Formats: sequence, structure tokens, C-alpha cells
Amino acid sequence: MLLGHMGGPLWARKDSGAWSIPKGEYEPAAEEARAAAAREFEEELGTPVPEGEWIALGEVRYGSGRSKKQVTVWAVEGELDPARVVPGVFEMEWPPRSGECRAFPEVDRVEWFDPTTAHDKLAAGQRPLLSRLAERLR
Repeated sequence: MLLGHMGGPLWARKDSGAWSIPKGEYEPAAEEARAAAAREFEEELGTPVPEGEWIALGEVRYGSGRSKKQVTVWAVEGELDPARVVPGVFEMEWPPRSGECRAFPEVDRVEWFDPTTAHDKLAAGQRPLLSRLAERLR
């Protein structure tokens, strides 16, 4: 499974639970979920989704309070060389309350993992996707 280590200073020293599937936000009224997934993949990793069959994995909800996220996910079997990833960037105030805005990569590295290792690396709210993927591949 291809995962990206979340970029920015909040995740820099973390590993377990600090990796994510490529994802992003969209407005359902303005864009179809699958088109948004392809766009966000390319924005986050700087490369288009590999050619292949899209396997629907459904939705997961995770997080708490205002940061609660709902993610609609697909898997695509394909080839992607992590060395070719050119991550997008985001801006945030850093250091906190400094008034300084800095840019950070959305992901600071991308790697392929076997399912067991992916389970340990993946953010907890996204872990149910691993069992869904395993079911769909059976």
C-alpha cells in the first residue's frame, strides 16, 4: 500500500500513526468524489493516479470536534516510483503565535508498505480501509 508521511512540523518526529493515504477536501455539490480523489492525489503527490482499475473502499469518518473528517476512498493497483513524487505544499503559522507563515510539504516522503506494516504506520482512523481492501482483493 502506498502511504505518505504527513508533512509539516507537527508530524516531523512521529512515525507510527503519522502516515496517510493521499487525500484531500472537496465540495460534493461542485465535484464528483472520484474526480476529486484523482485531483487530490495529483495535488498531494505531484503525479497522476496510476492507470488501473479503481476499487471502491467506501467512506471512513475519523477525528474529533471541528477536525472530524469524512473520506471517500478508492484503491488502484499500479506502479508508482516514490522517488518521482513532488509533493504539494501548504502554509501554516509557524512557530505557533509567531505571526510568521511558512510553507511545508503536504507529505515529506512516500513509501510502499505491506499490509501489516501499513497498519502500524497508518493514521488510526484510516486503518479500517486495510481490511476493506483485503476483502475486495479476495
